[in-house]
Amino acid sequence: MLGRGFATLGLASALALEGCAASSQRASIRAFDPVAMDAPAGEPPAETPELQFSSEGALLNGYAHIAAGAGPHPTVLLLHGFPGNERNLDIAQALRRAGWNAFFFSYRGAWGSGGAFSFGNALADAAAVIAQLREPAFAKRYRVDPERIVLVGHSMGGAVALISAAERSEVRCVASFAGANLGALADAVAASPEATAAAAKRFEEWGEGRIRGISGELMLAELLAERERFRLTRHAAALARMPVLLVAGARDDVTTPEQNHAPLVAAIRAQRGTLTELILDADHQFSQTRIALTRALLDWLATSCEPRLASEARSEARDRAS
Repeated sequence: MLGRGFATLGLASALALEGCAASSQRASIRAFDPVAMDAPAGEPPAETPELQFSSEGALLNGYAHIAAGAGPHPTVLLLHGFPGNERNLDIAQALRRAGWNAFFFSYRGAWGSGGAFSFGNALADAAAVIAQLREPAFAKRYRVDPERIVLVGHSMGGAVALISAAERSEVRCVASFAGANLGALADAVAASPEATAAAAKRFEEWGEGRIRGISGELMLAELLAERERFRLTRHAAALARMPVLLVAGARDDVTTPEQNHAPLVAAIRAQRGTLTELILDADHQFSQTRIALTRALLDWLATSCEPRLASEARSEARDRAS
């Protein structure tokens, strides 16, 4: 009797454990977290090819995090700042686990890429890489959906992302982390010769050993000459036509939220744009908020960007059919 009771209890326990395991497995599948969990295997598998892009004859060093599966996959182009020490490649890995491709490259003159660095060349480099991502043969090889390309930039790369998105119709969504309002910077440094000289020295110190043939004086001269193109608020109307994510660090002393973030937020809101705005308790590099930053991007992609991309794809399909 006792043995029979234990047998019954054992069977019940086994069934209960099996049920818990199945329930746990279903919950695990439902709760897949690309920030903290490896993605399921797919065919073809994920890959990380080293690449070189071409921009006006110069070769740009880069590589990609290609998502598993046949695709084509929505694709993020990551744009680094000046000089580009923070590359946000932890975010690239999370994007890939979430089913996105993530491409990265270094601008002309930066980190071993050919050619000479300038702010204008960085914009031209971004345009050249976007065009290459959309080339049919390239898109097929790397499983890129050419109609679902999103720009994500940090610091100066945030400015490159935002200006490129405003100027290029093939970009459908854009995100900026601690984006630099270079037009406002030009205004500030033009206030006195001392401020101009200090800014030129700072650029040279930041770029030394990382940017080939850097000249702080030439960089400042370019900013002053092209300050309206680099003034982010000038692009608010164009940016209001697409989903935009702006993230700032409350403790950022490089691109302060007051000068760089708040004016653009106000300008896009005045245009009634589709804006998601977030201020984290973070420094310029988001050193202690990497998970929060990654989740903010993935949530925005899922809730704001991807629905817009899907809606535009349906609209374009109807236009082609009519």
